[in-house]
Amino acid sequence: MKIALKEAMLAAEELETPVGAVIVKDNKILACGRNRRETQKNALLHAELLAINDACKALDSWRLLDCDLYVTLEPCPMCAGAIINARIKRVIFGAFDKKNGSFGSVTDLSKLPYNHKPEIISGMLENECAEVLSAFFKKLRKFKKERN
Repeated sequence: MKIALKEAMLAAEELETPVGAVIVKDNKILACGRNRRETQKNALLHAELLAINDACKALDSWRLLDCDLYVTLEPCPMCAGAIINARIKRVIFGAFDKKNGSFGSVTDLSKLPYNHKPEIISGMLENECAEVLSAFFKKLRKFKKERN
């Protein structure tokens, strides 16, 4: 999760919502990702999706069996669906997302009768993950206020 936090901090430096993701298999990092929606002007470029894409390339497979995903923020519905489709074994997330979280906060897609159900572990380094987000949005609000 500490590596995912580093990815989130890099995203913040790029004025992206600071979310970082890391995919691990057999204690080896396969892929890392951080949000790129703003810089690339693409709604699909969430940290989880970028990490999933790179992990699929690393394994030469769309099935990420026996892989764990560490992510600093609870996945949104789009990312939760991709996680289920990629057959990721376990999702470990930090901060809860009360507005979009789809593994417990707003809904829990892992509880629905899909053909794959990832194990969900929530709250890992929750305070640290939440603080990165809070600090970013506080700074962003200040910046926007100063521009007006």
